[in-house]
Amino acid sequence: MVNTNPLAPPRRIAAVIACLLVLVGCNPHMYDEVPAVHDAKRAEIVGSWFGFDRTEVTLQPDGKAVISLLDGQEFDFDDRWRLSGTGEWELTDERAEWNDGQHVQLTLTSRVSSSTRTPDPAERLDPSSERGPAPETYRWTFELQRDDKKQLMLYFFFGDPDSRSTYGLERSWP
Repeated sequence: MVNTNPLAPPRRIAAVIACLLVLVGCNPHMYDEVPAVHDAKRAEIVGSWFGFDRTEVTLQPDGKAVISLLDGQEFDFDDRWRLSGTGEWELTDERAEWNDGQHVQLTLTSRVSSSTRTPDPAERLDPSSERGPAPETYRWTFELQRDDKKQLMLYFFFGDPDSRSTYGLERSWP
């Protein structure tokens, strides 16, 4: 039987285009596990870590922490507040956030100050959205990663976590 429906080819073309748009518009690795570290020692974590725009986090051997100008993670980053104060940290291997490896849980228990990050020129701001005040306490979950030299880096995702944008802390100023 011959197909005499003149709309059949355009429908097929439209279906193919729709499928291609879905495939091109999605990151197929968006939900992949992030690289996991399973062999980190507390001694590797202890010390000062530095990041973007004067961020400094000092993790002390007794589990105490000093935090300076650390932004919020994931969607909290969009509120642009930065926290400084003291708190506690622990190295844990409990599953959290984006992988099943080890994590550093950092909790701000006593906020000393907060400031507002200057938006990046490319950052779109919604003037109609009302931003809440910076929190008095906060908890970050840092993923761990090793570089080519097997040195640790602490990081978390900021903005939409599906975008995989990372906020990293390293042993030296970036």
